[in-house]
Amino acid sequence: MKKSQLVPLFIILIVVLIGCSSTTDTESKSDEDTKQEVVKKEGKDITIAVADNFISMDPHDTNDTLSYSAQKTMMQGLVGFDKDMNVVPVLAKEYSANEDATEFTFKLQEGVTFHDGTPFNAEAVKANLDRLTDPDSTLIRASLFEVIEETVVVDEYTVKVILSEPFGAMINTFAHPAGMMISPKALEEYGDEVSQHPVGTGPYVFKDWKPGDHLTVTKNEDYWNATGNEVDSMTFKPTPENGTRIAMLQTGEADFIYPVPTEQAESVNGKDGIMVENAPSIIVRYLAMNNMKEPFNDVRVRKAINYAINKEAFIGVVMKGYATPMDSIIAPNTQFYSKQEQYKYNIEKAKELLTEAGFEDGFKTTIWGSNNSSTLKGMEFIQQQLAQINVEAEVVPMESGTLSDSIWSVQNPEDAEIEMYYGGWSPSTGDADWGIRPLVGGKDAFPPSSYNTAYYNNEEVNSLIADGLATADLEARKQAYAEAQKIIWEETPWAFLSVDDTIFGKKNYLEGIYLLPDGSLSAENIEIVQ
Repeated sequence: MKKSQLVPLFIILIVVLIGCSSTTDTESKSDEDTKQEVVKKEGKDITIAVADNFISMDPHDTNDTLSYSAQKTMMQGLVGFDKDMNVVPVLAKEYSANEDATEFTFKLQEGVTFHDGTPFNAEAVKANLDRLTDPDSTLIRASLFEVIEETVVVDEYTVKVILSEPFGAMINTFAHPAGMMISPKALEEYGDEVSQHPVGTGPYVFKDWKPGDHLTVTKNEDYWNATGNEVDSMTFKPTPENGTRIAMLQTGEADFIYPVPTEQAESVNGKDGIMVENAPSIIVRYLAMNNMKEPFNDVRVRKAINYAINKEAFIGVVMKGYATPMDSIIAPNTQFYSKQEQYKYNIEKAKELLTEAGFEDGFKTTIWGSNNSSTLKGMEFIQQQLAQINVEAEVVPMESGTLSDSIWSVQNPEDAEIEMYYGGWSPSTGDADWGIRPLVGGKDAFPPSSYNTAYYNNEEVNSLIADGLATADLEARKQAYAEAQKIIWEETPWAFLSVDDTIFGKKNYLEGIYLLPDGSLSAENIEIVQ
């Protein structure tokens, strides 16, 4: 048996995080910003302005990183990630795995209770994992844990998870926010409505949620791992309009905002006690094309779209330099990344490919995406780029709930109305598996089961994905994912755009709050320093 907490399955070094991107002006100023006089904060109630509405407070049934950010203030998993996405123990004080990666044993923290007084123990873990692995489950994140065959209570504070087959990414999967624990009492009492009544073991307790307006959590006076520096409350306010979000930080109506609109980052950094911080992430930004629909069922059309979009201009205009071009379907600091040769901007090449495919005069299509300012800017940029090759793309922005329903309510792939989708993805396990399988992993990943909005299905890729999961041998996994990335890159189910930076703004009296490389917020250790 190997003590997994001593040797994490992957380690992301800061030099890898930086990659080939140059230091931005904002980064170079950040040290100077810390020398600002710390502005005064009255009270210990914090407001955080975010770009979209929350979808759910049930981690087992959540498909957006933003909702997880709020959930993580209230709930915790057996393991989690530190600031550099290394796997670390949380509710499990230690864990081990057998050589075949088919059995995982967790020794649990003792004396921990959920917010409703329910004891956290092996039975609670079993209740959560049994819920996630129920064969009749319709939970969005059930697919993450479907390899679990049985959860066995060894004793009050020891639990063994037995898999149906080797699964090399399992510890990383347990660290995903979808693995956070909910009170068994709450699960029984609220059923499907637990998404409106989250009860965890974390430093903050759910107070109230008015969708579209605010979500508030308050200090857990009985927190098992308290530091004494916790704030009294945190209120999240959905603020889709970029200018409004910035204004809230400037006036003090908000203490922390994310993302900071890139076009305003430098102008506010270092003023009024504001600090703007950014770092490379594992978030990829892409334009999915429905590979089952004409004309996107022709790889020449998909490649033409890739050549027609100037990625450097996209990064300059839309991201204001806070990104780097994609050179694989996953980001460089994701485990088992394999670099590919970029599709360089080439309008003539794009036109040649369209002509070969029989679309010399172009065609009409639609681009779906959310309705926040940054996404709209990205879709409009792509619209302008595609116009150069006579592709007339209608931009269709949607509120997050409407967009989710439009994509994931489709039961039959043939009925999908989606043509092009502008979005981003963060593999919150830090592993290639979750950066590839949910997005392009064949029919099993088609909506509503998972996130394959490109409706891409390649049997060789599917087989390689399976090979990557069937072993705990790191070299074998690396080889399988390298071959898969090469094929996916050649078949271009997406237009590959950028790897985003994380970017946030805060008042300089805040410490212990930041964005992880997966784009999720870590606010569990927030404190006010005066």
